Amino acid sequence: MKKFTSLMTFMAVAVMSLTLVGCDDDEYIADTLWGVWEGDMHVWSEWNGQVYEAHESVIQFDRDPGSYATGTGYWIDYYSGAPWDYFASHITWSVSNGRIRIYSYEDDTNYYISDYRLNDNYFTGTIDSEWGDPMDFRLRKTASPNWNDFDYGWDSWYGYSEPWYSVAKSRSGDAVQEKPVRHIGKTNE
Repeated sequence: MKKFTSLMTFMAVAVMSLTLVGCDDDEYIADTLWGVWEGDMHVWSEWNGQVYEAHESVIQFDRDPGSYATGTGYWIDYYSGAPWDYFASHITWSVSNGRIRIYSYEDDTNYYISDYRLNDNYFTGTIDSEWGDPMDFRLRKTASPNWNDFDYGWDSWYGYSEPWYSVAKSRSGDAVQEKPVRHIGKTNE
């Protein structure tokens, strides 16, 4: 019986250590993800029967102070030759078991990032959604939280003079018949 108890204790310790390592990994990923990333996400939008390709995307990941593996932010795609200069959406994101999920409020769509490499300078991987094909991407980090100016307020992060949400405001003055639909992957044309 003593051997059985020792074996069960050993197995419980092993399982607990694996569980804690998984949480630590997600928190490390979230910590590295925190900041502003720019590059080509292979995004295209469809609007009034026309297809427009974004030439650059900017994604900001802000960590939730109450939970280390989740947060909010924004995703902006910049276009040339489209009836709009950019398409902005507010996002929430989470890291669970190493998988990154981004939910875009304006798109009402979940995006999933897998098979990625992430460090302090570059973020590469595969992004997939329910409205497109899986596509490889490469982003570079362009801003991180400025810890010297950190005062628990939005306007000191990243050196911006306004809160992040003012950057991603929709332009209500535009006469838009319908909103663009964001897609990931190759265009249908």
